[in-house]
Amino acid sequence: MIPAISSEDAEAFSRDGIVCLRQMFDTTWVEQLQNLADEMLNAENRHPEQSQELAKDGDEGRFFNEMFIWPRHDGFRQVIFESPIAAIAGSVMGATQANVLFDQLLIKEPGTGEPTPWHHDMPYWPFQGAQICTLWLALDEVTAESGAVEYVKGSHRWGKNFQPTSFVGDGRYQQDGLDALPDIEAMRDDLDIVHYEMAPGDCTLHHGLTVHAAPGNRRADRRRRAYVTRWGGDGVIYDPRDGTQPMLRDPGLKAGDPVECDLWPVVWQQAA
Repeated sequence: MIPAISSEDAEAFSRDGIVCLRQMFDTTWVEQLQNLADEMLNAENRHPEQSQELAKDGDEGRFFNEMFIWPRHDGFRQVIFESPIAAIAGSVMGATQANVLFDQLLIKEPGTGEPTPWHHDMPYWPFQGAQICTLWLALDEVTAESGAVEYVKGSHRWGKNFQPTSFVGDGRYQQDGLDALPDIEAMRDDLDIVHYEMAPGDCTLHHGLTVHAAPGNRRADRRRRAYVTRWGGDGVIYDPRDGTQPMLRDPGLKAGDPVECDLWPVVWQQAA
């Protein structure tokens, strides 16, 4: 069953660059992803480019990041191709199809102090297009104290691509011609910043240019596991610029080509 996406939800995404959808995923999918997340968290073999520990030295917690999982793992592949995840992303964007760009686990264990810095997504990626979004699926109860993501409503309409921030602090994503992100903390009183308390199975969708961040997980008794998927809709093209995030492999495309390929396949198409 594909959950219904209301016109109000699609309008909120278009207007605000962020929408929260409740209980889009049933307990079967949530439990499968919880088990898969723990499997990846405890795996001994790590992908050299797609797996990172993001907590700084001295942080007593753990901030785990794993990317491009579904091409390497049948359990995540099943979620991408058999759950409602692609239909939700495509429908919210108002697209006629949805290509999966990549998937990701972002896990903040209890007592993790490391925040997620303010940023927006698209400057990190070798893609361009108006229909690019992130679906952030909660696998645990999420509150402000446990690390709920904050979003600057309407920031996808600022008409700017800002300099990416390396989460590991090494400046690896510096790109020519991009301005630094404004000091969002200093602008809080002038911005419409929202966060959502979420239950397992709830998800948010935000536009690729929506500015967002997250605090650490201050709870001593609760994890913050999220399965994060990135989606392209109509008209998204390959844009392999210097300073972007490494993909799993060369997609075999030229600059300006539509993104559809075996690395970024079409997963959902709107019914005729």
